[in-house]
Amino acid sequence: MKKLLLLSILFIFPLALVAQDAATEEEGPKDGWTKAGNISLLFSQAAFNAEWTGGGTSNYALNATLGYDFNYRKGKVTWDNRIMADYGITKTRDQEFTRKTNDRLELNSILGRQIKESLWYYSFFLNFRTQFTSGYNFGTDDQGNETRTEFTKFLSPGYLQAGPGFLWKKSDNLKVNIAPATARLIFVSSDFTNVGNDQAAIDAFNAAGGYFGVEANESSRFEFGASLGAYAKIDLMENISMENILNLYSNYLEDPQNVDLDYTMNLVMKVNKWITANATFQAIYDDNAVEAFQIREALGIGVTFGI
Repeated sequence: MKKLLLLSILFIFPLALVAQDAATEEEGPKDGWTKAGNISLLFSQAAFNAEWTGGGTSNYALNATLGYDFNYRKGKVTWDNRIMADYGITKTRDQEFTRKTNDRLELNSILGRQIKESLWYYSFFLNFRTQFTSGYNFGTDDQGNETRTEFTKFLSPGYLQAGPGFLWKKSDNLKVNIAPATARLIFVSSDFTNVGNDQAAIDAFNAAGGYFGVEANESSRFEFGASLGAYAKIDLMENISMENILNLYSNYLEDPQNVDLDYTMNLVMKVNKWITANATFQAIYDDNAVEAFQIREALGIGVTFGI
């Protein structure tokens, strides 16, 4: 728990200092719905014929990103919702299979009721995460042909978190939710956990950490702990904005010192109404998946549609 609090301070305090100036006070927030979002499409392609002597492999890559906020306010009650979806693929001429470069589907929802006239709210949050399509491990067979083995797919794994807590909300662009009593459910397909009735196989599977923490012949795992979610969006300069999203979780029931971390930074640079440059950095630590940091970075220029 101490590590959870320390990590939250280290990440949030610098963001709060910067965003303090960017998050302007609204003159009496209006009741009703506010909706905003955008869709970005990034595409790259290169082709070389057989006579090209400079080296290179024909390839293409496509990445689509959706971010959509729909928030509601009535009196002292607020309801903030956000959908994030990313999907990317790449294919090179010398690879048999198309490969994913990005795959995420996430919904965040926070219901809050203001405490007197302060920036604090009683809150209840819900977070759901999964992916769109199957993920594969790639290799080669004895003949040198490329092979692939499915190890994840839609709703496997899937994560569902919910719990009461306290929300500190400066504005829609700067908020922190603390939930000290969070229920977390990890659900997976039994296709990945079915090892039969052999006790030695069951013990070996569980000793290796199971499948995203789910034990042999099971399809779900229940956890109970504390979570923290923070969001800060700041304008660095005209037409350049940076969005920071941080989620922390500590499981009281098993190794509470191992704090799961998910941090995403989105940098958006507008060229004009339609053309934008996007840079994304994401760092994940979840020892149920792998005992190391997972790092993702993407940079591209593409077409953006406001919705």
